[in-house]
Amino acid sequence: MARESSGLPRFENVCRNAAKILASCEGYFIDRISFDIVDGHDALEIGLRQGPEWPDVTISLSGVHHLSIGKPPESSGCFVDEVSVIHAPASPHPWPEGLVSVRRHDGLPELAWIRLIGPMDIEAVASTLTVFTAMSDDAAAVRPEA
Repeated sequence: MARESSGLPRFENVCRNAAKILASCEGYFIDRISFDIVDGHDALEIGLRQGPEWPDVTISLSGVHHLSIGKPPESSGCFVDEVSVIHAPASPHPWPEGLVSVRRHDGLPELAWIRLIGPMDIEAVASTLTVFTAMSDDAAAVRPEA
């Protein structure tokens, strides 16, 4: 298991850093959701957008073990009230309380458990997690200094 200088496993750091970044996305809107399977490899992307003055954020997951999306039909706005990212250690270590959507078995890798809660609830459990942050439209439109 790879360890960083902090002493924590690398993937646990990935989850903690993603949680920190995504905590600022409360109030954002879910702009898009894309789930693809190509040649046996899956990829889930969730795009979050607040407006031109805020950076766009993309949550990218692969090795998806679980995906659940719930949205009431009358809901037109898909804003995010709460975001959580929780690290689930590899077998046989105990998992976080409440993670029951994935069946445990020997050889299961470390996983990231992502939940976006609002009128649309999204829950995903995956073995790879990356969070991309794009420059806001306003910041991108400013002429660079020479």
